[in-house]
Amino acid sequence: MTDAEWTHVRPLLPVPGWMRGRGGRPEAYCHRAMLDAIRYLVDNGIKWRAMPGDFPPWDRVYAFFRRWRDHALVREFHDRLRGQVREKLGRDTEPTAGVIDSQSVKADAVVRSDSRGFDGGKLVNGRKRHVVVDTLGLLLAVMVTSADTGDRAAAHTLIGQVADAHHRLALVWADGGYTGSLVEHCLAAFAVVLAIVKRSDDMRGFVPLPKRWIVERFFAHLMRTRRLARDFERRTTSAEAMVYWSMILLMTRRLARPRPARA
Repeated sequence: MTDAEWTHVRPLLPVPGWMRGRGGRPEAYCHRAMLDAIRYLVDNGIKWRAMPGDFPPWDRVYAFFRRWRDHALVREFHDRLRGQVREKLGRDTEPTAGVIDSQSVKADAVVRSDSRGFDGGKLVNGRKRHVVVDTLGLLLAVMVTSADTGDRAAAHTLIGQVADAHHRLALVWADGGYTGSLVEHCLAAFAVVLAIVKRSDDMRGFVPLPKRWIVERFFAHLMRTRRLARDFERRTTSAEAMVYWSMILLMTRRLARPRPARA
């Protein structure tokens, strides 16, 4: 992280229990060093044991990653950053609309058979990332399943999680894979309108569709972080945490970017 990034990040970090008088042992390494190490791993796609010597020992970094994953601290940190980015762009911290989609990725050999499957549509043997993003392309929620899990089945759970966390959410755009009873279910159970954006039959070649291009750009960003070019995580919770860390990379850079001068 640059100093400008750290200036924005430091006030948003979760406060350790020992600093709030809740007991526990103070960390041996500063949070900035730990964050830099995890960001390096996610961005460059290295193995945990291949952590360069400039960073803390790999097992200490992994313990930090695991603690933040298991206690949902990475999501808490991510959501605080998202609120800051939305405010910087003149938006309310809570979104009112989003876009849902999924991405199938190949899984590494370490991924067990009980959390991987074959996506017959994309011809991918691995896992599937189901995401909901806001209209700025910032992540609202992610759920990783085996690649043979249907989009509608995963959306029942995912949209429910997003609606519970973001009470102002009223509209979600989706592609034709989310049609059927899911539309009525979202309206009745969550008071969320699921708007289907379909591709016209007479379209040829690549044509960006309204709103759907936002989530496609999000997936393109994930592919730029090498740890996410393939699913290397043994647990789906680790795979979800890696997606949050990838977006943390993007948002800290956006926050540190100087605002353009007005004419």
